[in-house]
Amino acid sequence: MGRLIKYLLYIVILAAIGLVVYAYVGPWFGADFDAPTEEVRKPVVLNAD
Repeated sequence: MGRLIKYLLYIVILAAIGLVVYAYVGPWFGADFDAPTEEVRKPVVLNAD
């Protein structure tokens, strides 16, 4: 049981490192992490009765 927990911990650590590496290296390979910069306007109807 101890080995299973140890291996799961190693997998979680490797996944976290992989996510950080992808966040830094991803834009070089075409991944776009920017938020959309388009303005959106929608009418709002307020019921002030």
